[in-house]
Amino acid sequence: MGKEIERKFLVDLAAWKPAGTGTHYKQGYLSSVKERVVRVRIEGDRAKLTIKGANVGLTRAEFEYDIPLDDAAALLDHLCEQPLIDKHRHVEVHSGKTWEIDVFHGDNQGLVVAEIELATEDEAFARPAWAVKEVSGDARYFNSNLLKSPFKTWAKA
Repeated sequence: MGKEIERKFLVDLAAWKPAGTGTHYKQGYLSSVKERVVRVRIEGDRAKLTIKGANVGLTRAEFEYDIPLDDAAALLDHLCEQPLIDKHRHVEVHSGKTWEIDVFHGDNQGLVVAEIELATEDEAFARPAWAVKEVSGDARYFNSNLLKSPFKTWAKA
């Protein structure tokens, strides 16, 4: 069984600037309930179907499959919950670890989140200066929840 162990951090835009344009992601959900999410994603010129289980700590089951781009487009347009998640993903390596930085658009404009995948929940890693506040345990930052409660609707602190 596949698994994902992921930590998420808010990004300080004064300390981080993208090195390039990143990859455009368009994603939607066939199911976005707490117990499971089924995601369809177009990543540039590729498409994937991903099934994730409920989080247990920072770990959850994850299964991911390449699918035809035309099938993904049809699923996003006709079967996925709306609205879709729209973002650009940037990949950076810091102290030997790969970080994925998502810059959201549309109803989630202004939100920038960095993710790091780990082999174990207690794996040590060096946090870049731009990864300022950990939000791993805050379900509001799950992409599947951002379509139901987009960033623009949150009360600003």
